Amino acid sequence: MGEPPPLFRYRPESQQILLGGVVPFVFGVVVGVVVGISAGAYWGLVALAALGAVLAGFEHPDGWGGADRGLVGGAIYGLGVVLAHAISGADAKVSLGSFLPFLIVIDAIAGMFLGALGGRIGRSLWVRTPPEKAPVVTSAE
Repeated sequence: MGEPPPLFRYRPESQQILLGGVVPFVFGVVVGVVVGISAGAYWGLVALAALGAVLAGFEHPDGWGGADRGLVGGAIYGLGVVLAHAISGADAKVSLGSFLPFLIVIDAIAGMFLGALGGRIGRSLWVRTPPEKAPVVTSAE
C-alpha cells in the first residue's frame, strides 16, 4: 500500500485546529441546516461524516488515538448540528431526539468508535516510522 498519511500529532498546530476542530464544526453546521430541508440529504451527509471520522482515524498510530480524535471531533460536529438546527428554526425532517443537546453525546460516542476503527485499519495497513525518527512537519515547509 502507498505512504501512510502523516500522523496528526506531527502536523502544525494550525492544521490540527483546522482538521480537528474547524472542519467537523463547519460540516456539522451544514448538516444542521440540511436536516430542516431534506431527510435524504441529511442521511447522505451523515454517511459522509462517518466516512470522514474513519479516515481521520488513519492519521493516528492506533485505534486509541483514533478514538480520542473521534470523540472530540464527534462532539464538535454534534455541537455544529445542534446550534445550526436551533438557529435555523426549521422543523427537522428526521428525529433528532427529544432532548437536542443529547445529540452531541451520541455524535461523540459514534465518532469515538468510527475514529477507533480508522486507527485500527490504518495500523493494519501501514508500518509507521517510530515517533523519534519521524520527521516533524512545520508550517514553513
